[in-house]
Amino acid sequence: MDSEAGTSTHRNSSQFSWRYISRNLILAYQSFGVVYGDLSTSPLYVYKSTFIGKLQNYQNEDAIFGAFSLIFWTLTLIPLIKYVFILLSADDNGEGGTFALYSLLCRHAKFNLLPNQQAADEELSAYNYGPSSRVVASSPLKRFLEKHKRLRTALLLVVLFGACMVIGDGVLTPAISVLSSVAGLQVAEQKLTDGEVLFIACILLVGLFALQHFGTHRVAFMFAPVVIVWLISIFSIGLYNTIHWNPKILSAISPYYIIKFFRETGKDGWISLGGILLSITGTEAMFADLGHFTALSIRIAFAFVVYPSLIVQYMGQAAFLSKNVTSIRGSFYNSIPERIFWPVLVIATLASIVGSQAVITATFSIIKQCHALGCFPRVKVVHTSRHIFGQIYIPEINWILMILCLAITIGFRDTTLIGNAYGIACITVMFVTTCLMALVIIFVWQKNVMLAAAFLLFFGCIEGVYLSASFTKVPQGGWVPLVLSCFFMVVMFVWHYGTRKKYNFDLHNKVSLKWLLGLGPSLGIVRVPGIGLIYSELATGVPPIFSHFVTNLPAFHKVLVFVCVKSVPVPYVSPEERFLIGRICPRPYRMYRCIVRYGYKDIQRDEGDFENQLIQSIAEFIQMEAVEPQLSSSESSSLDGRMAVISTRSLQSTSSLVISEQEDYGMSTIIQSSKSATLQSLRSAYEDENPQVRRRQVRFQLPPNQGMDPSVREELSDLILAKEAGVAYIMGHSYVKARRSSSFLKKLVIDIGYSFLRKNCRGPSVALNIPHISLIEVGMIYYV
Repeated sequence: MDSEAGTSTHRNSSQFSWRYISRNLILAYQSFGVVYGDLSTSPLYVYKSTFIGKLQNYQNEDAIFGAFSLIFWTLTLIPLIKYVFILLSADDNGEGGTFALYSLLCRHAKFNLLPNQQAADEELSAYNYGPSSRVVASSPLKRFLEKHKRLRTALLLVVLFGACMVIGDGVLTPAISVLSSVAGLQVAEQKLTDGEVLFIACILLVGLFALQHFGTHRVAFMFAPVVIVWLISIFSIGLYNTIHWNPKILSAISPYYIIKFFRETGKDGWISLGGILLSITGTEAMFADLGHFTALSIRIAFAFVVYPSLIVQYMGQAAFLSKNVTSIRGSFYNSIPERIFWPVLVIATLASIVGSQAVITATFSIIKQCHALGCFPRVKVVHTSRHIFGQIYIPEINWILMILCLAITIGFRDTTLIGNAYGIACITVMFVTTCLMALVIIFVWQKNVMLAAAFLLFFGCIEGVYLSASFTKVPQGGWVPLVLSCFFMVVMFVWHYGTRKKYNFDLHNKVSLKWLLGLGPSLGIVRVPGIGLIYSELATGVPPIFSHFVTNLPAFHKVLVFVCVKSVPVPYVSPEERFLIGRICPRPYRMYRCIVRYGYKDIQRDEGDFENQLIQSIAEFIQMEAVEPQLSSSESSSLDGRMAVISTRSLQSTSSLVISEQEDYGMSTIIQSSKSATLQSLRSAYEDENPQVRRRQVRFQLPPNQGMDPSVREELSDLILAKEAGVAYIMGHSYVKARRSSSFLKKLVIDIGYSFLRKNCRGPSVALNIPHISLIEVGMIYYV
């Protein structure tokens, strides 16, 4: 029996390991199209960018050997060792990128600057990912950083600066990749002028951005084969050139050639590092796109396919150039054997488009994450795939990127100048990642400070040298990412500053709960049938728009629900944990609170079922409260009661209400008692004009449960009657203005900058998918 059990266990473990390996191999295959398009097309322009400029006087065999040695060690130290072996282990619930590192730091140390955070957020399953910070005593460094708000603000600014540089990548990658690939036409067809090549590149770029709204999933199945064929091609060409032209290039792997290179070229060699740097552009994608794959799959793809292919290709180009020094300007295309030139040109163009596509998608994702942090205006986010979560498209940003990309392509017309700009953007993001990773080693991994210092010193020095070399290229095109980053930083700062000031105004002008209690259950106003959903950014207390409304119109709905939709510092919040339900004031008041939580990578999609989920959640809370009296606020000293997590997935099976469903085509069979015939006809006309707003109609009924507490039954009955009477959405239509005593700079930021962004971005009701026919907006001026 024991042997049979042992055999069975061995069979299961081998089956599990085979499934695990096969899954990672499939993901590794898919990662080629998404992650490595940009990195794998770098050989198109690295040698040209390195030797055009200060190194024109050093175009000899020793300099070419030294350049290859630099490329080899740069690819080995940064993408292979730093990213593949170290950084891919610092994921946040499987997600990567600068925001994942920042999110980890916010949870393991109190670095978070997001408003309306609660202790209940720390109970999310995704929140405690990684080593628990509660086990280890707080270090002096941690206490120092938590104490000083300016340092936490500086950390957020560093993260946002890195994000702005990623947006810069989204502009520069398509420009340099497409222009470099199309430049091969001039090698084959000498008659083609620079203007004609530029025109072809612009047509390809317009086509690339115009196809974004279809989503990458429609052509994603082609991406991986294109990049794999491209990698096989460059590997084969590199191997052929190494054997055919100069096998001695193998000796250049030795770091001795780097020393020899700098001894010969001096300061000019240091400046040329801006060109060498282009060999690792696109490396950040390995970490940023981790959420779509696994760390193992990305490691397999890079270590066994991408890394060897790139090394052999750079080696082959160097071998060719060592015997054909005059061919540096078109080094890649000149090194291709004539018989396979045209197929390689076609594959190079396709690979550059794939690489550009991945970076544009990453730009959409980073802007979505900036918005979740409260640092970017509301924009339209379209989810382009039902199957691939996280594939999004942002129309406004897409067209802005296209205009900027075309302007840079037409304005510079030269891959060397665009390369100077591109290098600065990429190395800045890498340097920011290194700084954040050093903090993660201390606060998240809870390792020795000396280990983090060693990591920061080693990789920081390497990247610092490249960064310093890149900044010498600022006059020759390097200013572009700096200007773009400054522009987006100003937009982010103005939006974040205005949003925080508005939130603080709400926080300091909350309605007193004692005042509400003094008014009694009727609140001193007429309570009409129906449910009023009052939207606010406050996670506690009653927002000032409520008192502003009832002061001017002394009537309100019988059931009030204060809704707060907020972001939490985790990538995703599962549906089971999304809703937090609680009560405001004692039971007779019929006032509740609902907090809807989203992660920084969650997409808020209009499922058309929010109202029904909310009613079920409140009903479930009422039932729970009867069983668990500690949830109730009526007997406790707290007026704003405790909140409970209500799982939306388990509601169908455990709901305390009987649910009957029907499709809401035309007029509903449910008669809404509080609606006049005129209003019903208006609603019908609105739904005819806007078929997309028709929602699933649900009718709730009380179960025939004789053992239910009479007060609970009465409350549930009021909830159902209020739902049948209709649901109204109440939001503040706020005008934010600076106080008269404010400084000129504050007036400029609030009255002009923030006001302009609010007028030209999506309204909160549209962003929250609120039906326009049921919306009531309360005008209110905020003097901040």
